[in-house]
Amino acid sequence: MLGDVLLIGEKHERAARQLVERLLERDLSKVIVAVGGESGSGKSELAHLTARYLKEAGHRAKILHTDNYYRTPPAERTDQRRRDGFESIGLGEYDWELLQRHLDDFRADRRSSMPCIDILTDQVDTLSTDFADIEVLVLEGLYAPKAQADVRVFIDLTYHDTKKAQVLRGKEPQNEFRRGVLEAEHRAVRSIRPLADLLVNKDYDVVDARA
Repeated sequence: MLGDVLLIGEKHERAARQLVERLLERDLSKVIVAVGGESGSGKSELAHLTARYLKEAGHRAKILHTDNYYRTPPAERTDQRRRDGFESIGLGEYDWELLQRHLDDFRADRRSSMPCIDILTDQVDTLSTDFADIEVLVLEGLYAPKAQADVRVFIDLTYHDTKKAQVLRGKEPQNEFRRGVLEAEHRAVRSIRPLADLLVNKDYDVVDARA
């Protein structure tokens, strides 16, 4: 997303280095790494640093934000959620078919035109990219591990744990309606935790999900 705010700290750097160490143990040829978790958990920071450290290790990585794939544009989403109720919030809000087409474009080394939200204007722009030379696609978002990925990473913090980060980023108003949204997202995000291969625990260490 354009205009996103990153709050990078030492814990994000540590987790990203641990994740990259694990990734470098495998063949990084058209690999999709999905990073999911609740609002404010550090998904964007972890994705950014993972791509940066992969580049330092000689691998070209690109980040794809699943928030770009909401069916309802950001300027209309709050009204839509108020109208349809909190039960409408969750995995069904994403256009998974469109996202899968762009993941297929990555696998096939194709050029692709993808939605890209400018969070400063709430506009949905179009980003054109050529996946031919990209080795790793870092897919980041609330429900990213639900997508067809090779490595699924889940940041194991709840929205209660990440309240400070949510306030600092200032992407959403902190009111009663927002708290209802976070609770609905919490239930949806936790439902995909069993899909994870790796967990980022509360200490921001990367551990095996099935250990």
